[in-house]
Amino acid sequence: MKATTANGPQSGHPQGHGHRHTAGHEHEFEPVHGLPELLPEGEHILWQGAPDWRTLALRAFHLRKIALYFGALLVLQVAVVLGEGGSMGAAAAALVWPAALALLALAALGLLAYLSARTTAYTITNKRVVMRVGIVLTLAFNLPYSRVQAASLQAGRKGHGDIALALGHTDHIAWLNLWPHARPWHVARPQPTLRCVPEAAAVAQLLSNSWAAATGRSLASVANHTATHASTTHAPAAANSLAAQPALLSH
Repeated sequence: MKATTANGPQSGHPQGHGHRHTAGHEHEFEPVHGLPELLPEGEHILWQGAPDWRTLALRAFHLRKIALYFGALLVLQVAVVLGEGGSMGAAAAALVWPAALALLALAALGLLAYLSARTTAYTITNKRVVMRVGIVLTLAFNLPYSRVQAASLQAGRKGHGDIALALGHTDHIAWLNLWPHARPWHVARPQPTLRCVPEAAAVAQLLSNSWAAATGRSLASVANHTATHASTTHAPAAANSLAAQPALLSH
């Protein structure tokens, strides 16, 4: 089953008024890639993308941290065997099954990250942001610019980054419906997030300009932190920062 969002005022929610549910709708049969329906007249796509699955595995699924955790457990296992007078052969034998299970768990997380990225499509138009997410149950979240209060860029290595969208107080999407496409540590007020997108600064710049053009509102000044200094600049320039987390859009 595919849950989609329409162009109505409640489009920030996965269910409710202005939404429809259809069955048997696979991605290859979408009228437009990443969108549940054809764009209305006057709206056009500015950018489409998806998470980089390797970066998503590290940042959203914490693959490296979990691998280090398993590694520490295996080292502890060796220390226990040797501490009880066992030989190195006995210690190696004691690692066979734990190591196999650890590798299986890491492979499962990597596969989950790959599938999550492969089934995701982020779309920025001149009027809204659309997030098609979900591996088994596909949801399409329609986020008109009028419902977006602010946005922030968290840039990482190699230009990949997260662009989080803060919605109005009357709009709420359940964190479980969004994850892993949600801003980390914002559970009470989840923020839909374009996770681990390549060339995130350029995408943030595009989103900033499109939001300003659509809403007719001026952009707020933000603190643009870099690795060597801090300075104050306007939002479009802040989108080019590959360091901190500036607010790109604001009412």
